[in-house]
Amino acid sequence: MPKTAQKDFEKIILERNGGWMTIWFNSPENRNALSKQLTTEFMSALKTIKEDRTIRGVTLRGKGGFFCAGGDLKGFFADQTGEDPRAGFMKMNREAGDLFDLVMGLPQVVVAYIQGAAIAGGLGLMCCADVIIVDKDAKFSLTETMIGIAPAQIAPIVVNRTGLPIARRIMLTGAKFLGADTPDYNLSDYVVDDEAGYDAILKTLKKGIYKCAPGAIGLTKEILMATQHLDREAQKDFAAEKFADAITSDEGREGIASFVQKRKPNWAQDV
Repeated sequence: MPKTAQKDFEKIILERNGGWMTIWFNSPENRNALSKQLTTEFMSALKTIKEDRTIRGVTLRGKGGFFCAGGDLKGFFADQTGEDPRAGFMKMNREAGDLFDLVMGLPQVVVAYIQGAAIAGGLGLMCCADVIIVDKDAKFSLTETMIGIAPAQIAPIVVNRTGLPIARRIMLTGAKFLGADTPDYNLSDYVVDDEAGYDAILKTLKKGIYKCAPGAIGLTKEILMATQHLDREAQKDFAAEKFADAITSDEGREGIASFVQKRKPNWAQDV
């Protein structure tokens, strides 16, 4: 199916190819920093995608050869015009956390493809994805402490991806590294030479994803996310509830019937 671009926004571009949506950050003038306009448009798009189960997966990318430079610091300060800037910064930072939760909570598979660089909050954003693909020459760092601030909302997200010891090292030492080094930091699933390498990896991923039931993927992601904050008894209850939801759904009945009848389920697609 040919690619179709949706032009409802300025700072992001939505490009759909069959059941796959690519979200492009489209603010190359500031290296796709997470400005108020970009994040507002991004969240609006994510909320729409979340409800569209004909979309099987999402790729996050950046225009201009740069993934994301993190927060828009100039914009942050310009927006704080009230008498209590601390309250304004708290609200802004809390909203960033809501954005990251929205990315992680999408019921579709989310892929981040990093070209150029992922810096500060951009690195945190990429860690929200289910699968991370990086160019070998892309640059990475968490620069917050070098400019006197803290990687607040992204800290727990990076920890979940890298583990605490690695997160401490890269957040507290000003570490800078390349895409080729990201496996050492558990910050990538695939390292590629160029876009052709990304295309090949994505094609392979799609072959598997398009065999999986969309609803089951969404429920599985819910279970995975819940394990981070539930105790063991609550985990068992939550998992049992989601399992019952899955197996009694139309999708679950179709999946079992297809297994018994030795045929493909109705959601399976060849790509």
